Amino acid sequence: MRLPERVTICEVGPRDGLQNDAKVLEPDVRAELVNRLAEAGVPRIEAVSFVNPARVPQMAGAEEVVAGLERREGVIYAGLVLNEKGYDRLAQTGLDEVHFAFAATETFNQRNQNATVEESLQAAEQIIGRAHADGIRATATIGVSFGCPFEGRVDSGKVLAFAEHLSACGSDEIVFADTIGVAVPSQVREMVSKALPRMQGKPVGLHLHNTRNTGFVNAYAAVEAGASVIDASIGGIGGCPFAPRATGNIATEDLAYMCHGEGIETGIDLDELIRVSEWLAELLGRQLDGQVYRAGAFAPVSG
Repeated sequence: MRLPERVTICEVGPRDGLQNDAKVLEPDVRAELVNRLAEAGVPRIEAVSFVNPARVPQMAGAEEVVAGLERREGVIYAGLVLNEKGYDRLAQTGLDEVHFAFAATETFNQRNQNATVEESLQAAEQIIGRAHADGIRATATIGVSFGCPFEGRVDSGKVLAFAEHLSACGSDEIVFADTIGVAVPSQVREMVSKALPRMQGKPVGLHLHNTRNTGFVNAYAAVEAGASVIDASIGGIGGCPFAPRATGNIATEDLAYMCHGEGIETGIDLDELIRVSEWLAELLGRQLDGQVYRAGAFAPVSG
């Protein structure tokens, strides 16, 4: 298949990356991380999560993070919500985009957001409608699209039906999340290929974890099949606090390296992004999972 000329990398490190980290960063530090990522040319950043800080203390002070952002022209700043209460908070911040997420299985959805799948679908419809009325773009992410830690393999037909429904409800974009990193390329190709004709021309994205070392080949398969948005996390940090043995997302700098080497534009300054990873590793006091920030960018794809 022919590769696209450009792919949008959505940086989820400040949210998904940090939410599972043992070290809790203060809001001003998280805002600085977002600002550094924007300076590196990352076009879309999931900056915060409007969730209960008692359940996810790493995400406390979302409004303070947003207040500390140095808005850069051309960058889309987004926030994650799981319900309408979360959207109420997001709507007051002036963020550009809302990301609503829910899980495709009942067990995971109950554990992650204390709601049935049907209740989350209804919340999604309400949030999409409210967002559009407020002039905010809305993306819907379907968690555990390829496998659930509690219910096992997930029926792709059910996931595609959710995606088609959300698209019909007005979601501007659909993202399939491999929350626990179990997918293989053939599954990703099939999901994207079957989803695109049902999305009324809207973008399809993938949120991938590298738990079983298949994240990057899955990203390549997704792009080959027509996905135009890939989530990634600086340094490969992350994981879900409600998914046993979950590990990090695919690393943003590693994904950018691969895209640039394949002639796919991202708008990202890879050398600058590597410096962000180095800074974050020092801040967290440990080596991050990403590899390019340790090995360095090879000259032909460093620009």
